[in-house]
Amino acid sequence: MRETKGRVAEMTSPMELVFKEYPLVEPAPGAVIVKIIQTNICGSELHIWKGHHPVIRSGALGHEMIGEIHALGEGVETDFAGTPVKVGDRIVSAYFLTCRKCPPCQHGQFNLCENAYKYWRLPTEEAPHFHGTFGTHYYIHSDQYFYKVPDNISNSVAASANCALSQVYFGLEQGNVVSGETILIQGAGGLGLNAIAVAKEKQLKVIVVDGVESRLDQAKAFGADEVILISDFPTVEQRVAQIMRLTGNHGVDVALEVAGVPQAFAEGVEYIRAGGRYIVIGNISPGQTVEFDPGYLTRKAIQIIPVLRYNPWYLKKALDFLERNIDRYPFETLLDASFSFEEIKIALDESAKRSVTRATIIPT
Repeated sequence: MRETKGRVAEMTSPMELVFKEYPLVEPAPGAVIVKIIQTNICGSELHIWKGHHPVIRSGALGHEMIGEIHALGEGVETDFAGTPVKVGDRIVSAYFLTCRKCPPCQHGQFNLCENAYKYWRLPTEEAPHFHGTFGTHYYIHSDQYFYKVPDNISNSVAASANCALSQVYFGLEQGNVVSGETILIQGAGGLGLNAIAVAKEKQLKVIVVDGVESRLDQAKAFGADEVILISDFPTVEQRVAQIMRLTGNHGVDVALEVAGVPQAFAEGVEYIRAGGRYIVIGNISPGQTVEFDPGYLTRKAIQIIPVLRYNPWYLKKALDFLERNIDRYPFETLLDASFSFEEIKIALDESAKRSVTRATIIPT
């Protein structure tokens, strides 16, 4: 018998959470309702949870997920790649809307859609209630791209596809990386590790810098050519000197910032060769500032490429990437802690304290 009700976790204020129950509405034409199989805690959730987001102070959290189709709205017969779908199929969706009508969308910048979070900020009292993936169910609107998950991709791997992997895949291609180049990745969390896999498949030499030794061990497992533990090179000058030793005193061709630390941005330009590129993804909270030398940037003629979200079809590219390379990289190791639905607050708190690196929630 199909369920008629579901539960959702709602943040009432930073660091405070309540559970609520709502009826499962019938999906509108073009929409889909999924039963959550697994959903992860991403760094952006932690920014909101800790009160660092400039706007979002309450509401349903969660966006990295894999779900099983619970109900299909009128007209939904395929995913956004034309693959037939039915109730019970596993799917992942972009966590944002693509309205195709706002000025950025009209310029082909779907990743910058002005209506991306139209429903994410709504209180759960407002139908269709299940605005975030920290719940038993999730409502996918007609303007959200979604794709069927290939059979050879496990739930735990697929759950990360709609954020971490899609984001860095898009970012690296926005940075026009070229085979044979050297890339420095700042941060070996979920984004950084996925970026290593994409970079290696694009035949780049990869250097990774992080402050946690266990993360760098994972980076090596994903194929990093060189790793730099911050405690081994505690000053910026020492880290720059090490990068120069590893690049023939030239600097890296490209750097990717996925650390989410303002200081990392100011430091990153020092690692890059003259005329190189800097892809910036991790720093997403406005108002956190750092001293920066614009003259130094100009003298080196470094191109800075900020990347927000991704064009939604990159989610399909991410799934195709996983389907091809599932046995080449240890994607199953990206999550290191699992919590039940009732333990979501514990999972958020432990993640905020960095007691766990990448936590996942399994509602059933």
